[in-house]
Amino acid sequence: MSFTDEQLEAARKIFSGPIAFLKSAPRLEHLPEPIVPEVAFAGRSNVGKSSLLNALANRNGLARTSNTPGRTQELNFFDVGGGGGQPPSVRLVDMPGYGFAKAPKDMVRQWRFLVNDFLRGRDVLKRALVLIDSRHGIKDVDREILGMLDKAAVSYRIVLTKADKVKATDLATVTQATADEARQRPAAHPEIITTSSEGGMGIAELRAAVMEAVTV
Repeated sequence: MSFTDEQLEAARKIFSGPIAFLKSAPRLEHLPEPIVPEVAFAGRSNVGKSSLLNALANRNGLARTSNTPGRTQELNFFDVGGGGGQPPSVRLVDMPGYGFAKAPKDMVRQWRFLVNDFLRGRDVLKRALVLIDSRHGIKDVDREILGMLDKAAVSYRIVLTKADKVKATDLATVTQATADEARQRPAAHPEIITTSSEGGMGIAELRAAVMEAVTV
């Protein structure tokens, strides 16, 4: 991984400070003022996004807010850092999960409009982190969001989740295949981050990746 000890420690300090749920936005008019750099988290249903956000913040219940009934199709914002009258260092955006096999068509349409308009029109959005299940690799449903990010010219980085659920040899194969596909996409970062929210694998690097995105 391409992070120095200084970058890892700086990110750890920021994420050990104040982190708080800010608001949910069901439509673009409800978005917070674009005054803080943002990093968005995207992933299909059951990819482990909430668990990863909680591990990232080292807080068990942080992302629970975004999992309450009725909020599955909303953008959820969390402020990281700041406090004492200072603005947050970064704002995390928990995007609504995609890939609902039995979702009503109007819900899928609403998701597409909300996410696509957000990606295209959010100047403070510095990077998206797209979560992919290590057990399955990139699926067609994931390629849809990758294509949306490519078209919107939003820089993104692929993050493999649940690495503790996969044999080391299988994980290496999935990681290589994911990296190979990422290199073919115009907006993708070439390096993959492999994580386990349960074991803590890659969490320090993920924090550093968030802060790198908003400081370059």
